[in-house]
Amino acid sequence: MKLLFLCSRNQWRSPTAEAIYQNDPRVQVRSAGTCSAARTRVGEKLLRWADLICVMEHAHKKRLRDDFPDLFRELQIEVLDIPDDYTFMEPALIELVRERVEPLLAPDA
Repeated sequence: MKLLFLCSRNQWRSPTAEAIYQNDPRVQVRSAGTCSAARTRVGEKLLRWADLICVMEHAHKKRLRDDFPDLFRELQIEVLDIPDDYTFMEPALIELVRERVEPLLAPDA
């Protein structure tokens, strides 16, 4: 499965999620951001690459709908509900990412 993690600036949350799963044999992972100031900005090619897009907040899903209206209905998107309250690889963020992502990777998910 190809997982794409998205947050706003691709600075703390989505790179943490990518780092957590980068060596997981169940998935291929990438991360990006939705705003113009993102380190890696999400684009159509990256969205088409992903089997599942995990966004941190509902605002990120709305941004995808607004920026990619023709592609949006084809996307499989899950909102993780992880607020922008953490720094890169913060233990509480790692725990929250695992708690929200693992059920999505279960064989019957």
